[in-house]
Amino acid sequence: MSPPPSPPSPAGAGAGRPVPTPLAVALFAAGLLPSVLAVLTPAFGWLALALDLAVLLLCGVDYLLAPRADAVRVTREVEPILSAGVTNRVGLRLEASQPVRGEVRDGAPVGALSEGHRQRFATSAAEPSARLVYRLTPANRGDLAFGDAHLRLHGPLGLCARQQRVELGQTVKVYPDVTALTQDALALARASDAGERVLRKPSEGREFESLREYRAGDDYRTIDWKATARRGRTMVRAYQPEQNQVVLLMLDCGRHMAGRVAGRRKLDHAVDAALRLAKVCLDEGDVVGVVAFATEVKAFLPPHKGREHLRTLAGALYRLEAGLEESDYGRALDLAFAKNHKRSLVVSLTDLLDPETSGALVKRTLSLRPRHLPMIVSLLDEDLAQAASDTPREVQDAYVRQAAARIEDEYKRTAATLRDAGALVVRAPAHAFSAAAVNEYLRVKARGLL
Repeated sequence: MSPPPSPPSPAGAGAGRPVPTPLAVALFAAGLLPSVLAVLTPAFGWLALALDLAVLLLCGVDYLLAPRADAVRVTREVEPILSAGVTNRVGLRLEASQPVRGEVRDGAPVGALSEGHRQRFATSAAEPSARLVYRLTPANRGDLAFGDAHLRLHGPLGLCARQQRVELGQTVKVYPDVTALTQDALALARASDAGERVLRKPSEGREFESLREYRAGDDYRTIDWKATARRGRTMVRAYQPEQNQVVLLMLDCGRHMAGRVAGRRKLDHAVDAALRLAKVCLDEGDVVGVVAFATEVKAFLPPHKGREHLRTLAGALYRLEAGLEESDYGRALDLAFAKNHKRSLVVSLTDLLDPETSGALVKRTLSLRPRHLPMIVSLLDEDLAQAASDTPREVQDAYVRQAAARIEDEYKRTAATLRDAGALVVRAPAHAFSAAAVNEYLRVKARGLL
């Protein structure tokens, strides 16, 4: 499907300002050469002045003969939703009422890497339109604002161009890399998500699926004796993981998620993991809800199922930002379970490095047991872990190691407390964060823990 175009826009009102071309600058420079010889005779000075006046006059004529900018209509073709961290294609279509040569520069958004947003073009009577394409790579999620385009139309002599602004300002949404959420990309991620092997779902579970003949290695406890007697051959019951179970994603947007790990904000890794996990959960037939919170709840979507719900989740999370404030787990959980009383897998995507915040998380997580199954998924800062085990070479290195080791010890104590209370605790580096969360969810489903 082709990208939806922006409304066609002619250039802004006015005649446009004149811009000399490199050829005109070179001729002006050449006209100054006789002035060097003016010390020998005044005639050379007059010659230099005459040449510069002639070039200036030709530039004026060329500007007057140049096509007016309102003779060109410009349309930007861009998808309303782009993907962060990947290359997106943006098109510019120019339709001219007369043959023109010139240059166009699109108002590429600030904060995105753009290649080719400034290009030359030409139209003719046989081909009155031109289409230019350039590449745009947004760095972060959120809204991305395109600015106006600028046209520079050359005159027939190539000495002067008419430059004018074209009103094309628009805003598009930048989601996490939604292409990674397709089934094929997800299967690839399961096989090799940056070195993290994702568990294959075995044919286990507690929900009856079908009857089949006994095979060597089947558990004798799955033999259905009534079916065996009726059919005259040994039949076993096949089970599958239960469907329509509730998975609640708790997305922490507090101050400790504003830091950066592996070149990206911690919250960006968490949002990517939340959407990846939601995709897998929905594919498994479960219902998924999301609570994004800091001091206040920033987004809440009650549990639902279906492919359309994934789009709703992506739309609710793409603008999330981490605030420099404490996270109130109690308020978020109270809102989430105000109407939902069904047993749920509560997945908290957070950071356990802050002892004070971790204490609040532990207290509320323990209150979920035994009715619900809590799962804490936290980021492993590999630089911090490395600093905690490095051999210090200087006094400063010793202080760094001591601080890092203390933080790591706090995490281990917190994780041990959570595990002793029956919670699941997962910790993974940024490159394997999504796969680790999916792994643990598939393990929960396969073993019927929920």
